[in-house]
Amino acid sequence: MGEEMERRKEREENESDDSVREKRKEEETRRTIEGYPVEGLSIGGHETCIIFSSLNMAFDIGRCPQRAISQDFLFISHAHMDHIGGLPMYVATRGLYRMKPPTIVVPTCIKENVEQLFEVHRRLDGSELKHNLIALDVGQEFYVRKDLKVRAFKTYHSIQSQGYVVYSVKQKLKREYLGLSGNEIKNLKSSGVEITNTETSPEIAFTGDTMSDFIIDEMNIDVLRAKVLVMESTFVDGTVTVEHARDYGHTHLFEIVKYADKFQNKSILLIHFSARYTVKEIQEAIQRLPQPLAGRVFALTEGF
Repeated sequence: MGEEMERRKEREENESDDSVREKRKEEETRRTIEGYPVEGLSIGGHETCIIFSSLNMAFDIGRCPQRAISQDFLFISHAHMDHIGGLPMYVATRGLYRMKPPTIVVPTCIKENVEQLFEVHRRLDGSELKHNLIALDVGQEFYVRKDLKVRAFKTYHSIQSQGYVVYSVKQKLKREYLGLSGNEIKNLKSSGVEITNTETSPEIAFTGDTMSDFIIDEMNIDVLRAKVLVMESTFVDGTVTVEHARDYGHTHLFEIVKYADKFQNKSILLIHFSARYTVKEIQEAIQRLPQPLAGRVFALTEGF
């Protein structure tokens, strides 16, 4: 890991000057994709935290970046330290600011260990570390609010893991009642008639760390239909093979190209790039993407 960081540092010296890099960082912080402001940090093996502030939620917590603390809902994909290491700090800092206890959703398989983690930190820190811990299995759903729910889906990493799909939930008047007056609809509703259908639409999907197998999992069709797909692409060029990526439970950009026709998403945000790469190398790899990926794939490189 140290050699990768040194290699990246040396090559960055040949990139644009500091003012250009600062401008890029500012643009990334303000990035909006399909109407959703999104920000965060994601460097493979170091930290991953993706924030959707308009939904009041974050995915994974990394080292607990300051901007994540204000999000009331946190969804954890798996227990590797670069994704969960900042969890106690997230809860402790919210307590320090007298914010309400956050809701933390974790895979069921790690809930007990997460509870033990908080118990250790309570003894060390002498604080309450108040939070609501929710266990969610693949296929199960959690309502953030009446019009927003999250479902866990299966991913394929080196340890047990899962991703999350965020759905908008809307009540639409049934076709047979269209054209009725307000009073008529009110009377039907008062008499117990179900006048609406529930319609859900996948808005955002987050994979966490995974091999490309999630793409061909027939149960994950909504992941590939979400307006915005946030997925890992740890490796982006021929200096690392697809086989190497799979050996460590990760996805290679070459595999994304291979499965290009399966992505129905309006936009794809790639994250979790290896620290071996510079921003220039990542962006050049994205610019080389063929149709139908060209123009709708973006890279999160803040922190590089």
